[in-house]
Amino acid sequence: MPSVTLTTLFFIEGLNGQISVTQPSTPKTVSVGASVTFTCTTSSDVKSLIHWYQQRPGQAPKLLIYAASSRYGIPERFSGQYSGTSFTLTISSFQPEDAGHYYCQQDYNFPFTQ
Repeated sequence: MPSVTLTTLFFIEGLNGQISVTQPSTPKTVSVGASVTFTCTTSSDVKSLIHWYQQRPGQAPKLLIYAASSRYGIPERFSGQYSGTSFTLTISSFQPEDAGHYYCQQDYNFPFTQ
C-alpha cells in the first residue's frame, strides 16, 4: 500500500503578534504653499520603524521618510516626527507635484503592515 505524508505548515506572525496601523482615509484638499499633516497610529510600540510613502496615480510608491524622521533624498519641506505610537508626516509648503496618496508602513514586526 502506498504511503502518504501529510505536512502541516504554520504561519508565525512574530513574537509580538501582528501590529495594526491606523491612518485616516479622509481625502485632504490643500492649497499650494499651505502646510498639511498626515497621521498614523500603531497598536503597539514600533520604536521609530515607520516609513512614509507617496504614490501618484499609475506610479510605484516612492519612499519619502524612513525610520520615522529621516528624509530619503527629498525636499526639506517634508518632515516626519513621532511620539510613542503616534507618527506624523508634514509637508510645510505644499506644491502641485506633491499631490498623491500618502501612507505609512511599519517594519518593526512581521507581517509588515500599512
